[in-house]
Amino acid sequence: MNNYQLLNNWPDLPGGFKLGNPTGIGIDSNQNIFIFHRTGRVWSGGSMPDKYISSKTILMLDRDTGKILNSWGDNLFIMPHGLTVDMNNNIWVTDVGLHQVFKFSHDGKLLMILGEAKVPGNDSTHFNLPTDVAIAKDGSFYVSDGYGNSRVVKFSSTGEYLFDWGKKGDKEGEFNLPHAIDLDDKGNIYVADRENSRIQVFTPTGEFLKQWTDKSFGNISSVVFDKEKKGFIAVDYTTSPSDMILGSEIILFDPSGNFITKFGKEEGIKCWYHNVVVDNQESIYITDILRNKIQKFKMVFN
Repeated sequence: MNNYQLLNNWPDLPGGFKLGNPTGIGIDSNQNIFIFHRTGRVWSGGSMPDKYISSKTILMLDRDTGKILNSWGDNLFIMPHGLTVDMNNNIWVTDVGLHQVFKFSHDGKLLMILGEAKVPGNDSTHFNLPTDVAIAKDGSFYVSDGYGNSRVVKFSSTGEYLFDWGKKGDKEGEFNLPHAIDLDDKGNIYVADRENSRIQVFTPTGEFLKQWTDKSFGNISSVVFDKEKKGFIAVDYTTSPSDMILGSEIILFDPSGNFITKFGKEEGIKCWYHNVVVDNQESIYITDILRNKIQKFKMVFN
């Protein structure tokens, strides 16, 4: 049986470096880890700040040492959220403060913007607090949209609106905060339906296929397709009756979506896993926005 060991000395950040809320995480073809963080900014749940973050919000880390290899993204964002790296190593991010989706080259050159800055909406040219992006093999992409809307929107590779689906609710094809999104190797869509504590699965045309839910699941923050094992990894978190965050766990599923196990909860430590990614050595990386930490769980073979 395979187990996972938390590496306590990863990442190796410079002395004095202060990591903000690390909301987004992705991995490129060279297995570098990308982090989207809010530096010193905090989302209190009220009105958004108006000023852009002056610090560098996107970090590229060496997956072995955890050292920062590159950083950029200053004076571009108000409230960072999701980050995805596509098969061409472009970096896609969502900003819930700007209500926008951005596509950058690997080194930070702006390639595309969708949505109108600071203007929320529910049509083909606007988002309302969009959360994440997933890119298909043909370059078309899906946006989970999000805190304000309860839908998934599909665009062509050039950013042309194609269609959307979903509304607020708990029935099949409905969402209560679609918080993260990923695709499997067949192009099916997996949505972390956070407040419904489930993962919903759809065809590339948005047709409902199935849902994964269990009484043991907390709020599902993120789900990622494991390309090596063809399975899936999710993270959840639980709250008290007064909405205090109690802790998070990593959930493993087999290729058919059958629950395998949960792990990663540290006894007596409150954490909030926000996003997850897996590398080609089966190491799992999570972002913890309660403690402002990035953690690496390395697979060990018994």
